Amino acid sequence: MKGLMITAPNSNSGKTLISMGIIRALKKRNIDVSAFKSGPDFIDRKYIKIASGKNAGNLDIHLMGKEGLKESLSIIGGDFAIIEGAMGYFDGISNTYENSSYDISANLDLPAILVYVPKGEMFSAVPKIKGMVDFSKHRIKGVILNKTGEHIYRMLKEKIEEYVGIPVLGYLPVDDSLFIDNRHLGLIQPDENKRSEDIIERAADLVEKHIELDKIIDIAAEIDIKRFESPLKMNIKVAVAYDEAFNFYYEENIKLLEEICSIEYFSPIKGKELPKADLVYIGGGYPELYKEELSSNHEMMDSIRAYVGNMGHLYAEGGGLMYLSDMIEEYPMCGIIKGRAYMTERLQNFGYVNIELSKDTILGKKGFKLTGQEFHRSILETNEEEVFNISKPISKRKWGSGYSYKNALGVYQHINFLGNKEALEYLLQKAYKGKEKKQCI
Repeated sequence: MKGLMITAPNSNSGKTLISMGIIRALKKRNIDVSAFKSGPDFIDRKYIKIASGKNAGNLDIHLMGKEGLKESLSIIGGDFAIIEGAMGYFDGISNTYENSSYDISANLDLPAILVYVPKGEMFSAVPKIKGMVDFSKHRIKGVILNKTGEHIYRMLKEKIEEYVGIPVLGYLPVDDSLFIDNRHLGLIQPDENKRSEDIIERAADLVEKHIELDKIIDIAAEIDIKRFESPLKMNIKVAVAYDEAFNFYYEENIKLLEEICSIEYFSPIKGKELPKADLVYIGGGYPELYKEELSSNHEMMDSIRAYVGNMGHLYAEGGGLMYLSDMIEEYPMCGIIKGRAYMTERLQNFGYVNIELSKDTILGKKGFKLTGQEFHRSILETNEEEVFNISKPISKRKWGSGYSYKNALGVYQHINFLGNKEALEYLLQKAYKGKEKKQCI
């Protein structure tokens, strides 16, 4: 597999748009291109997934470890990897470049292409770009100018190539038809955006017209990866909630579950009951946008309550925790975790976390440690006992989280199983033992 990273000095530089355009343009050349997002983001990854026409992955050292980077690349597969960077190239945990896009590309020994938006400047762009190239130890191999015209592009190209010594590979003009609306957790989801395909096609056309795609292909470097195979195989079935309300999952988690056991999907909005399963997995999403539909589906909530009451194993993350609570706002939910979830005007917790279990749970015994991330505007008002001790990396901030009832666990934190394989194995072993116990009764 060959690959490279698309990065920028800061957020809102157009990385997602240019990544989508390059990915789709490569796909049109019949290249087996795979898309990846550095960092923990779910939504940008969905756009680049559509652009590639196949599953997309995340690359994140905190969530999956350095070994997990290559495992994620292997799980998704393909001949050519385009990795969309997160935030600015050097922006990592706290005020460091640890776990930044730069850190990830350095660990994979990958080149990067810098997306730069010249704004209120001319020659001043040159030393800024040179500073990033030098600090990257010349890992940045090319520049794409975004939101600019041909005249400015040609003027800056000459000076960047003269003083920085790397090629300017093209530009994208300002085009209002490429605008994507935002919501509080980032871009609106592509399945809500009826223009997604049109935007991707338009971006690909502009890439072919204004960017030197052949040079981008030449810049990519070979990544030495091995075919991923999980040594763990288990005869159990996992029911995964997937619909408009619940669709924030790390692709690596789904692929690992498919590799180890079997999966059946169900919809908490439209389904009438849980599939027969040994483990239920309810991921994150936007349940607050579908609270009326979720609340009116009494059959599904009754089925989930009966499953948990019968000692079934259930793991819920983010929005899944909200669904397990008594209520979202004024709408009744499953009532497995006692409390009421409601939305606030600002983010409550944001970023990477370290987790230590303060009680035995279906993810491990007391004292077990995990890595994760959380990003949410909701609050759960509850008097339930917390089962997670949470701390921030490179910070003294600590708090409690996570709620357990029988064999159900609801948490705000999202974890990637590539970096938490022991927790995944523990969870699946618990589900398998539960299946055996039921068969013996």
